[in-house]
Amino acid sequence: MNRIQKIIPAGWLAISLVLACSTSDKDETAIVLIDPPSPPTLIFPENNTECNEGEIISDTETDVLFQWQEANYTSSYILKITNLNDGTSRNISTPATEFLIRILRGTPYSWSVKSIASGTTETAESELWKFYNSGLPKESHPPFPAEAISPQNGSSVDEGNLSLRWVASDVDNDITSFKIFLDTSSPPNTEVGTTGNNSIDITVSAGLIYYWKVITTDEVGNLSHSPIFQFMVN
Repeated sequence: MNRIQKIIPAGWLAISLVLACSTSDKDETAIVLIDPPSPPTLIFPENNTECNEGEIISDTETDVLFQWQEANYTSSYILKITNLNDGTSRNISTPATEFLIRILRGTPYSWSVKSIASGTTETAESELWKFYNSGLPKESHPPFPAEAISPQNGSSVDEGNLSLRWVASDVDNDITSFKIFLDTSSPPNTEVGTTGNNSIDITVSAGLIYYWKVITTDEVGNLSHSPIFQFMVN
């Protein structure tokens, strides 16, 4: 009888040790941390330049090799390329730090690269670069479409006086003027002014949504149309 009483506590002790080890293993797994990926650094095509490199496929297409530096804690990348003339984009997944893509000649593009890491949903994105893919030989290139600075697209502002501000660039560095259109309907068709500056003053009323766009002109008359931006007035 005494022998049975001694064995039972020993059995419970063994079970307790197993449970303790199991709990310890789970705790160690729970505290494992995964480093988030770092953003890639873009290399080529270079920002705000004309891209003359690549294999010419035809009068309308070129194969261009996009390149970026390897990012820390990254298992793959998503390369995003946007045609700035029509706004269409392509997203390409690759484990490499370069990718050959066929794009249109004589066309402005923007591009960026996002880092992806296994085991985490966190990502990191590079800067957004723009370039003009060289077309058939010619003396001038159209400006890049203007980008809204203020008000930011989709933001809210107070009624009264307001300055529309934007930024634009050109491979030839020969932008001469900006024509601004503003309306409470889209697309905006009312011209509110032409200026050589990157801002224009307007007056807005409460409770309305405004739409605006910028047409950029260079010295030889090349034009670029910005996307349509919008903001709400409180």
